[in-house]
Amino acid sequence: MIRTKRRNLAARRTAGRRIRSKTSGAVPAFLFDLDGTLVDSVYQHVLAWREALEDSGIEVSVWRIHRRIGMSGGLFVNALSRETDRTLSKEQADKIKRVHAEAYARMIGQVRPLPGARELLDHLSRAGIPWAIATSGRMESAGLALKILGVDPRRATVITRDMVQHAKPNPDLFLAAAKRLGVNIHTSIVVGDSVWDLLAARLANSLGVGLLSGGYGEDELEKAGAYRVYQDPADMLQHLDEIGVRAIFAE
Repeated sequence: MIRTKRRNLAARRTAGRRIRSKTSGAVPAFLFDLDGTLVDSVYQHVLAWREALEDSGIEVSVWRIHRRIGMSGGLFVNALSRETDRTLSKEQADKIKRVHAEAYARMIGQVRPLPGARELLDHLSRAGIPWAIATSGRMESAGLALKILGVDPRRATVITRDMVQHAKPNPDLFLAAAKRLGVNIHTSIVVGDSVWDLLAARLANSLGVGLLSGGYGEDELEKAGAYRVYQDPADMLQHLDEIGVRAIFAE
């Protein structure tokens, strides 16, 4: 009975691949942000940045830090130093980024996958729909969250800050993810929780989908270019048909 079920499932997947091959471009690829999109880690990053900034004698309100989450670490430090009228040397900026990584690593035990994140990725994988993760974080921090999410970067397509010249809001991360998947960036869907994700999606000429799970409001995400906004990955999973994904085979 088990073997029969497996053969039937394999047959449905094969049929799905045949259907997709006859309708080229009908099924989009998904390019996901990581923090705040798939894992509930935004506020751990906020507190880690505050600790790193205070360690360098820079006091910044938590809400100001939150507004910059999603940028690369370098742009983040530059933006906050500008807001606080502080000029930082490269050595000081590098120290802040290093202390942030250390502080975040200590808080990683508090991080959890967002509701529906694992199920969403599993659904896409079983349906044969390509997906990748593109994060402004470097692998030393992103790797911790990926482990919690259950994603092996040696098997899945994962693009981190270390791999591109510029991070968000530049589109480099998503462009690299699409290239690695072998898909057209213009028919891909970028999923993120911050305005920086959606700005990068617009610069890449991709469709953007926003999630509220990172703390940004629906209006903000829509103004930044989100075609649809959902609460979290679980909510998005329930509405995949709204963004052009039909059931490839019966569950």
